[in-house]
Amino acid sequence: MDYIEAVGSREVYRNPWMTVREDEIRRADGTAGIYGVVDRPTYALVIPQDGNRFHLVEQFRYPLGLRRWEFPQGTAPGRAELDVAELAARELREETGLIAGSMTEIGLLDVAPGICSQRGRVFLATELTEGPHDREHEEQDMRSAWFTRTEVEEMMRGGVITDAQTMAAWTLMLLHD
Repeated sequence: MDYIEAVGSREVYRNPWMTVREDEIRRADGTAGIYGVVDRPTYALVIPQDGNRFHLVEQFRYPLGLRRWEFPQGTAPGRAELDVAELAARELREETGLIAGSMTEIGLLDVAPGICSQRGRVFLATELTEGPHDREHEEQDMRSAWFTRTEVEEMMRGGVITDAQTMAAWTLMLLHD
C-alpha cells in the first residue's frame, strides 16, 4: 500500500454549505491515525473579461472579519452538484448581473487539499451583456466593479486581493493567454 486508506468514517457536523467528517485511517506503513475532512461541492469561479477590464465582487468574509475583492465564485445551493458550466453561468449572473456570450473553461483548482475535498473549475467569460444581479440573501452586502488589468495586479501586489482562488485563477488566465 502506498497511500492512506480510510477504515472508518463519522460525520461530525453538517450545514447547507458543507459537512465535516473524521476518518479513521491506515497509513502506508500500517499505522493508524485520524484525518479531519471538510467536504464541500465543486465550485465555479468566473473571470469576467471585457477587453482590458475585469469584473470583481467585494463582500464581507466573516471568518477573516474583512471585506475582500475576488472573482465571482460559488457552489450550488444545498451542496447540490450541478454541471460546472451551468454553475459558472449561474454564479456570474447571480453575483454581477453579467451574461456571457462565451464561457471557456481554463483550469481546475483544489482549495485546500490537506483538509478539504472541494475542487473548483475556472472559466473565462467574454462577450458580456450587463443586467440586474440576483444575489442570495447571504450576498446582500456584495458590491461589484470593473478594474483594468493593471489595477487588478496592483490590488494583488498591495494585499487588497488576497483570495487564493482568485489569484490562482488569474495565473491560469495568464497561462491561457
